Amino acid sequence: MRFGYGTNGFWDHRLDDALAIIADLGYEGVALTLDHPHLDPFADDAPERVRRIGARLSDLGLAVVVETGARYLMDPRRKHEPTLVSGTGREQRVELLRRAVRIGHDLGAEAVSFWSGILPAGVGPDEGWSRLVGGVEQVLPLADELGVDCAFEPEPGMFAERLEDVLELRSRLGSPPRFRVTVDVGHGVCNEPDGPEGTVRRAGGLIANVQLDDMRPGVHDHLEFGDGEIDLPGVLGALEEVGYQGLACVELPRHGHAAPLVAERSMRALTDALMVAHARRTPRHEGVIR
Repeated sequence: MRFGYGTNGFWDHRLDDALAIIADLGYEGVALTLDHPHLDPFADDAPERVRRIGARLSDLGLAVVVETGARYLMDPRRKHEPTLVSGTGREQRVELLRRAVRIGHDLGAEAVSFWSGILPAGVGPDEGWSRLVGGVEQVLPLADELGVDCAFEPEPGMFAERLEDVLELRSRLGSPPRFRVTVDVGHGVCNEPDGPEGTVRRAGGLIANVQLDDMRPGVHDHLEFGDGEIDLPGVLGALEEVGYQGLACVELPRHGHAAPLVAERSMRALTDALMVAHARRTPRHEGVIR
């Protein structure tokens, strides 16, 4: 497992500067959100921009996952719209995800992460599943062709809001190998029945992407470590227990006003928590005569 930081927590920085700061702080990767401040996947110069970002990541020794949770990339008035379960415009979301897969391939990303969206009022769950399955089915063939893992994130308040929903979706899709899971550990505190450690253990080998933050029960608000109720050593220990070796990236999109300081505090918290996690697993031999 390697620690990274999400670029959506550095919106006030030029991407080149943000990547340099993240690397200087000891992070080994980034979660790159496709959005207009850093990399607009719909811009005419996107291919050249991807090439330059790839070179920058390589120079800095940073691994990458691609995130697609931009708020107003496609609709300047409606947050996150359109989604895979919207009434109209779903083809725009599918196109974004297909572009994200191509960008992920070009950057050598370890995963491309996405979610379902909020089901419109008056639409039943059967229709929701039909829209969601149909949309993902249009993305997976390209992911298979290019060898890119799709990591689906359960998001509180969305149609697929818990891990059990993502596992149901995977089953409805026929359990494709490239369809895996994003685990946001804060969501485990917010709305998963067995907490973050239990969520990690249930997802197990399906985890392809991890987002790190703190939260409080029932409140979907990304907090710095220590401001919520997460047992950070316990979560990191659970990730090591299931053999997770990918990127685990801090996701604090509302902390950009103090991004360098927040990123520094987060790295200290993670380093300390990992030491505690290892200490908890180390057998003690008190009273043994040598």
